[in-house]
Amino acid sequence: MRFSLALSMLLGLASYAVNAKNSDLSVFDKSRDRHIPVTVSKPINSASCTQKNQCPVAIISAGYGIKHTEYQFIETLLNKNGFLTIAVGHELPNDPPLSVSGDLYQTRSENWQRGAQTLRFVKSHYANKYTHYNFNALTLIGHSNGGDISSWLANENVDYIEHVITIDHRRVPLPRNKNIKVLSIRGSDFPADKGVLYSESETQQLPVCVVKIAKSRHNDMYDGGPKWLKQAINTHITQFLNNQPCHSKSE
Repeated sequence: MRFSLALSMLLGLASYAVNAKNSDLSVFDKSRDRHIPVTVSKPINSASCTQKNQCPVAIISAGYGIKHTEYQFIETLLNKNGFLTIAVGHELPNDPPLSVSGDLYQTRSENWQRGAQTLRFVKSHYANKYTHYNFNALTLIGHSNGGDISSWLANENVDYIEHVITIDHRRVPLPRNKNIKVLSIRGSDFPADKGVLYSESETQQLPVCVVKIAKSRHNDMYDGGPKWLKQAINTHITQFLNNQPCHSKSE
């Protein structure tokens, strides 16, 4: 699958206007008695998606305390380039708060496990509904705690993940799986925990890319952040999905 910004230039605003977008919806996981907030956005070229020619799927997981609807700069980029996007809100009012003390890998693991279970349910639910899209080669994207959740699921060695993109997640080790291509976009104000990112030898052996954006802040990596930062994030995502060389140095 070739990801190209040229497509968005060829398809005009009129095409974008017919893009079907369902905002502020939820799906119900009966097994857990859980209503999961989601936003589903079809690609602007959705008419070309068929069961024989399935279009790609990206599931976007929000950072803790940020609404799942606040990553539209990434959704828009992907929708313009052929992706069905599903933005997922992981935290509900009755959930326990995210731990801020102790060994965070241990104390937050319940949150990540619950989030991974949510991603599995969302994948299964929408695969049955949107048969013109390829749910067997998912792109998982997550900011902060959403990136931890995405990495947690990828580390379960499921066979339906093609790409993992984390945006300044800090706790859960990135997958070490030659069958999963990984991009981790790093902010400048907080380091990742030991063992989360790759060693130099791992970056040579695995299909992975870690990039740092200079002067960027962890809490700005969503719709409310500065325009230049959102553009930088989208540039890295575009290059990664286009299989362009990894530029690991700070911008």
